[in-house]
Amino acid sequence: MIQSTDVELGRTLVEMGKVDPDMLDSAVRDANKANERLDRVLIKMGLCDQEAILQATAKILHLPYQKLGSLAPDVEAVRLVPAEIAEHYSIVPVELNDGVLYIATHTPGDLFMVDELRRQLGVELELIVATESEIDKAYNNIYGIGGAVMQRLSEEQNKLPQEAEVSLSDNIDIDEMAADATIVRFVNQLIQEAMRDRATDIHVEPMDKELRIRYRIDGMLYEAPIPPAIKKFQAAIISRLKIMADLNIAERRLPQDGKIKIKAGEKEFDLRVATVPTPYGESIAIRILSRDSEMTTLQKLGFSDEHMGMMRQMIQKPYGIIFVTGPTGSGKSTTLYASLSEINSTDRKIITIEDPIEYRIAGTTQIQVNGPIGLTFARILRTTLRLDPDVIMVGETRDPETAKITIATAMTGHLVFSTLHTNDACGSFTRLTDMGVEPFLIASSVEGVLAQRLVRVLCPQCKQSYRPDPGLVRQLNMTRDNPDNIDFKRPGGCEACRYTGYAGRTCIIEMVRMDEAVRRKVVTNSSASDVKATAMKNGMKPIRFAGWQKIKSGMTTCDEVLRVTMEDEFNDEFTGEEEEHKGLVVEEILGDPDARQDD
Repeated sequence: MIQSTDVELGRTLVEMGKVDPDMLDSAVRDANKANERLDRVLIKMGLCDQEAILQATAKILHLPYQKLGSLAPDVEAVRLVPAEIAEHYSIVPVELNDGVLYIATHTPGDLFMVDELRRQLGVELELIVATESEIDKAYNNIYGIGGAVMQRLSEEQNKLPQEAEVSLSDNIDIDEMAADATIVRFVNQLIQEAMRDRATDIHVEPMDKELRIRYRIDGMLYEAPIPPAIKKFQAAIISRLKIMADLNIAERRLPQDGKIKIKAGEKEFDLRVATVPTPYGESIAIRILSRDSEMTTLQKLGFSDEHMGMMRQMIQKPYGIIFVTGPTGSGKSTTLYASLSEINSTDRKIITIEDPIEYRIAGTTQIQVNGPIGLTFARILRTTLRLDPDVIMVGETRDPETAKITIATAMTGHLVFSTLHTNDACGSFTRLTDMGVEPFLIASSVEGVLAQRLVRVLCPQCKQSYRPDPGLVRQLNMTRDNPDNIDFKRPGGCEACRYTGYAGRTCIIEMVRMDEAVRRKVVTNSSASDVKATAMKNGMKPIRFAGWQKIKSGMTTCDEVLRVTMEDEFNDEFTGEEEEHKGLVVEEILGDPDARQDD
């Protein structure tokens, strides 16, 4: 049955313009029928969010509602509230003023909590209303991830005999400590927070006087807020991670690799763990891979209509090789998976050779490389040809043997996808030549090469318009467009993006198709710059041009594009504040390719 407090909440939400009156009536009927609280029904129906509910609640209770952001509270206030109490009641101290402690809470109507806090802290309280997610973020900023756990461990350590001022590892058995419930809980919180922040990697890095933990989010490393006392428990934390990854915890001199399988809610994750010895202890890198990730599409990756059309034409070919190039972490594998998903059907046999298998693709045969037992890319590729495949994906062409077999596979009537590590698309041809592949074989088998980078996407809720430094725009070499007519955007920072200003990434690409002009250049073993000049004459656009298009659409920033791309002399084809100058530049750079070859 609807309570009077629910009626007041509904009325306030309508007054604030957060809920439509007709929709509120529908929610009230559903709440009565289900005998459930109105606020929960409103959120379930998607009529408003937790923030709107709390804003209305704060108004009803005559309490301030505050966005905590990157809260830096009063030191005295923090001293009054131990980490364990803050975690237990889901509060954070904000300020101590004239003997009154101001705390932020997302349950302002819980009078029992307020009375208990007054009794335990022995101080008068004033409440500030904030969302649960902002309180969690502020808690980590103030106390560090697992602050309550570290406090409990420190208290236990203080009870040990203090015969000498040494680390915890010298006082108790590390293996036993690694299995302690508090260490287990801390490591679990570390992983959970990484997943909540959309991190792809966790780096645990021992330093001289501290243990640094960093998360890679949207391709950038951010230092995780952790308690200062964590250095004392470094050995136990590292041992716990090694136990989870089924590694030898007694071996601290050699690098090791392992895997952790975990479940978070309904999702399953594989954590790839790699350890390496350093002078200050073992450093650990953890790659987070979701086993239930929804297969993405080329459009979702950020392909333009032009590039999507070109890619779809290439992947429908009956045979040949399509290479995707770029540095580590540029999304090459994701692009290959998206391409495979587009052609995956019951009339095609698709086999993938990967190290590691990052996504499961239904209806395909996926094979994991295992170097220590001799199961290499080249060996699997030879065997794969006897399995009657139509399409083969080779995770990486990393050595001459793999390169030659991959080329031979394409020449025998198979469509092959693979990746290379090169700076740009046209550099792939010289890279294959360096691996010992004959130029005429490259020209005959390669259908196209796609080079890509990932740029961070601005958070749509907090991005701001601004005028960038003209010098920054000139660096992009894309001044053919009048910058005064472009609405440039920059990051802001809000709760939705966890105050980073960015939410997700998108790809920028350049694509070379093996047409007759490019094929002639490859056969004559021309330099990468010659091949690129020819490709651009036939319509290829450099990668910074793709970045410039994303900047103009307000999706990313000049800084992001400059961060992930290198200056390219051929970008000048798309520049020229004066048409006359543009003509001279193009003539000077492109000129007569055959004449330049003779030089």
